[in-house]
Amino acid sequence: MKIAFCYPGQGVQKIGMAQGFVTAGPEFAAMMVKASEAADIDMVKLMFEENDDINITEFTQPALVTACCIITKALLESGIKPDITAGLSLGEYCSLYAAGVMSFEDAVRLTRIRGRLMSNAVPAGEGGMAAVIGLDAETIENAIKDIDGCWIANYNCPGQIVITGKKEAVEKGMEVISSAGAKRVVPLNVSGPFHSPLLEKCGEELYAELEGAEISEPEIPYIANVNAEKIVSGADVKELLKRQVYSPVKWEQTLLALKEEGVELIVEVGPGRTIAGFVKKTCPEIPVVGVSEPEDIEKLLQTIG
Repeated sequence: MKIAFCYPGQGVQKIGMAQGFVTAGPEFAAMMVKASEAADIDMVKLMFEENDDINITEFTQPALVTACCIITKALLESGIKPDITAGLSLGEYCSLYAAGVMSFEDAVRLTRIRGRLMSNAVPAGEGGMAAVIGLDAETIENAIKDIDGCWIANYNCPGQIVITGKKEAVEKGMEVISSAGAKRVVPLNVSGPFHSPLLEKCGEELYAELEGAEISEPEIPYIANVNAEKIVSGADVKELLKRQVYSPVKWEQTLLALKEEGVELIVEVGPGRTIAGFVKKTCPEIPVVGVSEPEDIEKLLQTIG
């Protein structure tokens, strides 16, 4: 059975994620220590104790990456190995860890920096994002093409697109898209216009940090957000991660690429079930099994025989 590990993006984080694994094995507790050192954060306090920081981008990103990488390690130690990986936006860093491209420590360290850079890229209140439900991508692209400062941020799945950009431009885009026949257009509670050209400087700053990371040749391929193409070399990884910050996330296209690769099972690694929802609307014939707790691995083992 050809298996893909897929990782969610920011928004699914919750207190207690991966705690069942950390309390079950010393190797996972050791990863928490490494994560705390890499991000200069008390990860136990951030991830397992009630707090508001878990939803602040700068802290959300390394915390979610830590949780997903711990679960990945547990899967690998259980003998469940992916043939290919992919991650939605932030999740691409977990994908790189699973593919053997990036170390756990670098993934955590870089996403702390990434979160901080993204949060500070545009002054508060000057950017915005909105989810568009029930309208195809081409119609949305045509609706906003003449609105300066409004772009598509995410191609999540058929019927779900996210727009991004300058606050006034996004508000105008919401009106135009609603008039074009969208079922719903919902403003998102985010700290900036992510995946827009407004973050190009942020991408350049992140690239400078990426220069200090060790990038290995992929042990297995992964699908990149920027172009939805299978990456089998480490040569372009830093450039792709730089561009990812200010380019649209081609997630629907990524799922179709996994289908083209012959993937027969997607393992959604981490909290939430957003990936499963997108798969159901894009490639409903591919089953998805979510793994967020130790008992989920047992169920997965039974599924794959």
